[in-house]
Amino acid sequence: MVSRSALRRRLACGTLVAMRFSRREFSRLALAAPAGAQSAPSPEESHIGSLYPFVQGQADAARQELSFLQPRFRDLKSWKPAARRRVLDHLFYTPAPAAPDPQLISRTDRGDYIEEHLTFRTTPDIRVPAFVLLPKDRKGRAPGVVALHDHGGFYLFGKEKITARPGEHPVLGEFRDQYYGGRSTAVEMVRRGYVVAVIDMFYWGERRLVLGSDPASYKDRPPSMSKEEIAAFNRRSGQNEQLVARSLFTAGISWPGVILWDDLRTVDYLCSRPEVDPNRIASVGLSVGGYRSFLLAALDERVKAAVDVGWMTSFPFQVKRHVQNTVGLTFHIPGLLRYLDLPDLAALAAPRALLVINGSQDRLFAPEGVRAAFEKIGGIYRKAGVPERQACRLYDAPHQFNEAMQEEAWRWLARWV
Repeated sequence: MVSRSALRRRLACGTLVAMRFSRREFSRLALAAPAGAQSAPSPEESHIGSLYPFVQGQADAARQELSFLQPRFRDLKSWKPAARRRVLDHLFYTPAPAAPDPQLISRTDRGDYIEEHLTFRTTPDIRVPAFVLLPKDRKGRAPGVVALHDHGGFYLFGKEKITARPGEHPVLGEFRDQYYGGRSTAVEMVRRGYVVAVIDMFYWGERRLVLGSDPASYKDRPPSMSKEEIAAFNRRSGQNEQLVARSLFTAGISWPGVILWDDLRTVDYLCSRPEVDPNRIASVGLSVGGYRSFLLAALDERVKAAVDVGWMTSFPFQVKRHVQNTVGLTFHIPGLLRYLDLPDLAALAAPRALLVINGSQDRLFAPEGVRAAFEKIGGIYRKAGVPERQACRLYDAPHQFNEAMQEEAWRWLARWV
């Protein structure tokens, strides 16, 4: 076995080409930290150590010059076009328009509702898989909900995580027990009379990353797939997530751009359904699904009420220790903080209804960042003259959409949609 010091000498002398060693050995030697190095910051230290003062300084210096709370902005309607255009410009993704052209895969009677499995176009060359749940007892056109699944470090499934189905893999039930109080939120909503559309987000479910050399279980997701196999697939997907994000940037587009384009086109498709009242559209999601719901309401006036669970903060408060598992290359809109902080986008949703829920035990977001965001959202809606159309709630709970949170969300939708 080649020692670390020998490898470094040969690298320095340019003699690495003649060496023969395994890929594993190369990775171990090339990436190994020097002996005695500390691998993690202390509890008081920033995750980015000595680089923190510079990065925090840049975040603190960002003026959010387009924030509706700036004194020079007085009228919400006249403020919106430039602010919304700025957000769209920073998404770096504007494919050619395409008609949805839905193609039905299956239609199943689930007792008190109908489940359709289908695909529709979001771009001329992309078909997105979806479930559409239809209440059986509706009279006339029903309100529609875009239900948005989470990240959860669980990539093998997407739309299935919030849509319980007979014969599903047991891990899905376990996942819902942990994050959704054991409930299927999509089914909860269809049983309340909503037509519910759920798509697979890019990189999840039917749109997951599969390699040509992968085992059949990775490609087919059979019910017999073991928990160990599922964990291995999810682990690999997590390891490759930032690579995919960087690849999208290399191609000149952003991951949030891809996600939000698909979500906007989902509203298009939902509004095109004859069962749906296009004037009564809502969006609901947990975690990254909450982030998507919030942004969807900001970018599409057709969304009359949005519920964002488990994804709200003021970005400057995230820098010290809370970036690692939240806003990264995958979901951060590049450069936007110079113009708008995340809660500033609430002004793009106003005066339409917005409910934001976070958990006080949620370790993904800096508590002071959540408080600052809540204060800003409240200030935005007061300035817009509609304070009753927003609510920011902090539950004594971890990162989840539990039963109590769901009941408040359903009341919110019933009030505003």
